[in-house]
Order: sequence, then C-alpha cells, then structure tokens
Amino acid sequence: MAYLDTSVLGSYYCPETLSAAVNRALGSLDDAAISPLVEVELCSLLALKVRQRELTRLAAQKVLAQFRQHVSAGYYELLEIGPREYDIARTWISGFHTPLRTLDSLHLACAFVHGTTLWTSDKHLAQSAKILGVNFRFIAL
Repeated sequence: MAYLDTSVLGSYYCPETLSAAVNRALGSLDDAAISPLVEVELCSLLALKVRQRELTRLAAQKVLAQFRQHVSAGYYELLEIGPREYDIARTWISGFHTPLRTLDSLHLACAFVHGTTLWTSDKHLAQSAKILGVNFRFIAL
C-alpha cells in the first residue's frame, strides 16, 4: 500500500510541474492511504495558492470538494497518527542526522508504523526516508 504525502496529492489535485509524473505514478496504484494530517496540509497548500494568486478561491474550493469526495468514496484508506507515531517522529528528529521537519516526520512515522511505502515528491523527505530505512518512492520529472 502507498502512503501519499501532501506533495503528491498537491500535484494530483492542482496543476503543477509534477502533475503529469504524479498522475502516471498514481495510475499504477491499487490502494492508497493518507492520514488526517494530509487534509490539513492540503488545505494549507490551497490557501497558499490562493494568496499567491495561483488559484482562485473558487478553484481551490473545487479542489477541496473533489478531494473530500474522494475521501468519502473510499479512494484512500485513512491511517491515524497516534502516540507511537509521535514517539518515533520525536526519536528520529532528535537524532539530528536527517533534514526532517515536524510534519514530515509524522508522515514518515505513519508510513513506517502502518507498513506502507511513502510516496513523495519532496526531496528532503525522500532523503530522510532513505537514511532511516523507511520504504519510499520518490516521484520526480
């Protein structure tokens, strides 16, 4: 199973440089998972795109509605982030040997704990996954 991080879903739902590569990659998936953190980050990404005038407010609302419809329709298995994931994320960050940031560490820990492969287009997150021995797929041009 693939755990999709926000960098992948942002390119899937919004027109971006990586959209074609992400769409090709996602076409090969049988089942995908996300966490509630992904929805929060997707909302943040859409708000940024509206502020930077890359998307209109209406277009952002349509993207969010489509994403929520996909979640409701069961396109994604929802994986919770709980105390175990927080403990692992904290341990990884406090090792001081990866470029992990807070939310990325939670995505990575979620993928790890649930035995999924992290799919990302975030170079630093992929680098951290490699260092920590977490299964990942890096999507690039």
